[in-house]
Amino acid sequence: MKIAIGNDHAGTEYKAAVVEFLQSKGIEVSNFGTDGLESVDYPDFVHPVASRVNDKQVDLGILICGTGNGVAMTANKYPNVRAGLCWNKEIVQLIREHNNANILCIPARFTSIPQVIEMVRVYLDTEFLGGRHTNRIEKIPLKC
Repeated sequence: MKIAIGNDHAGTEYKAAVVEFLQSKGIEVSNFGTDGLESVDYPDFVHPVASRVNDKQVDLGILICGTGNGVAMTANKYPNVRAGLCWNKEIVQLIREHNNANILCIPARFTSIPQVIEMVRVYLDTEFLGGRHTNRIEKIPLKC
């Protein structure tokens, strides 16, 4: 499995913990986030992740910023991306089961690192349910 990860300055410590967790599971990680704490612009780190998920160069993506909203808004501009903002494992399970989310967006300022590791575990372990949800997923892309 290949996962792309990106973060701004608010998510640096979280990203390091998530990368360590993923690598311990034998998952290949492409890191597009900052490793510093100095203020940066989150879109610069979202686009490399979202474009790789969009083009199926990686299986899944993870994005981390202060609220998770900025990274989710940016990632969801890509036609094949379904980025979900989550702050607990129950929501993570639902974005995978119901929305077939391929990018997990995490609000670093509203979660703890242990909580995020559990969220990532659920993200990896949960499958899309299909069925009635498939029709809904197919209606998401804008058809102009």
